[in-house]
Formats: sequence, structure tokens, C-alpha cells
Amino acid sequence: MAKAPTPRERLIVGLDVASVNEARSLVDRIGDAACHYKIGHALQFCGGLDLARDLVRSGRRVFLDVKLHDIPNTVANGIARIADLGVGFVTVHAYPQTMAAAVEAARGTGLEILAVSVLTSMGDDDLKNAGYALSSADLVLHRAKQAAEAGVAGIVCAPPEVSAVRAAIGHACQLVTPGIRPAGTDAGDQKRIATPESAIAAGADYLVAARPVIRAGDPAAAADAIVAEIEAGLAHRSGGGPRAVLL
Repeated sequence: MAKAPTPRERLIVGLDVASVNEARSLVDRIGDAACHYKIGHALQFCGGLDLARDLVRSGRRVFLDVKLHDIPNTVANGIARIADLGVGFVTVHAYPQTMAAAVEAARGTGLEILAVSVLTSMGDDDLKNAGYALSSADLVLHRAKQAAEAGVAGIVCAPPEVSAVRAAIGHACQLVTPGIRPAGTDAGDQKRIATPESAIAAGADYLVAARPVIRAGDPAAAADAIVAEIEAGLAHRSGGGPRAVLL
């Protein structure tokens, strides 16, 4: 069985900033308070892949948030190139063909595939407007079951769905959760959120936090505070076993 991540490893800081220089400065300011970083589209389009390589070389973990979804051959080729970077996690959208192609392309590389169920900015009305008949909760469960069958390493889902996903798929996948907001902070454009302590207590393995850390006056202190909440959440869990990763 793989070694369980430490509380600090469970915190993934989203480097959702406008430039690589700003991201590097943030990493320097955060120092040892965090060791796991997410690089999303904004940075990928302005030098973020070089940043990913540098972070990996420095011993930090990197989660490349690309949310791939295309024909299987294109997805497979993309995953193969991403594996060359040495990053740990990469996201694809939770469609069966996409997940199957990504899992096969990543086999034996050490790259772990995370399937994005339903974006945390989307509520039931948003899904209805997009043509989906299922509620956000039902669609997450449907996609989580398909993700487990596809053999992905983890599922990205919102905090309110963690307990239900865990009950539906057991420990087949890790759960990564975005939409994390420490008590007293602004929800922003996120609609399905939770505090770090409650998300971890519900069964999340990893938490993605961007604005609560990178917009703080002291980002290292903000990261430390979230890690403390993660420790409290772990103390509230009953039972053991691997948990899911929520984004």
C-alpha cells in the first residue's frame, strides 16, 4: 500500500496568477509551508511548463491542471508528453473515452490521472442550461462510478459530494477537492465549497486552495493555517484507508 500523504502534502496550492515570475515569487514566499502546487491554464500559456519542470527538480510535487478532453488518440499523445515533465497529477474530463485513453497512455510512467467530475462553479441551473438532465450531485456520482471503472487514480469533486462519492465507489480512487475556503473567507465564484477541516473529515485526500493562500498578506501563514485545519479534519475521521482527491 502506498504511504499516506502527510497533512502538508495534502494541501495543493493553486498558482493561479498571471505570470511565471509572480508564481516563482509566491513559491519563494511560501517556502516550506507548502510542497505541492497546481499549475493551471493561465500559467501553462506563458511559460508554466518550464516552471513545472523546475518545481519537480526542486523536490516539490506538481499537479498540472489541463482538463484534457478530445478524441482518444489526441488525449493519449498529450498524456505521453505530459508524463515526460515528471509531474505527479494531471486532469482530464470524466468522459469514458477520454479517461480510458489517458489511463492507458500513463501506464507505467508514474503520472496519475485525475478525472474532473463537475466543475465547482456549476450548480444545478448551470447544468440544466448546458443540456444535462441530472443534478450536479447525481452527475458527480454517475461520473465517479465511470471513473472508478476506467481505473483513474483520482476524482476531482466538490466538497459537498465527497461523502457520497466515497460511499458509491469505496476506496477505488483518491478524491481531490477544490472549492476550499477557510472559515471567514470569501466564496468568490465557487458555489459548492467547504472548509479544509470539514472536507478532510468527510474523506477528501487532497485539497486545492488558490485564492485563500496566494491572496493572503502572508501566504506562508495562510498555508500553515490550512494544514492545521487538515490535521484537525484527519483527527475527526473514523476508520482508515485511502481517501479521494477533490478539486
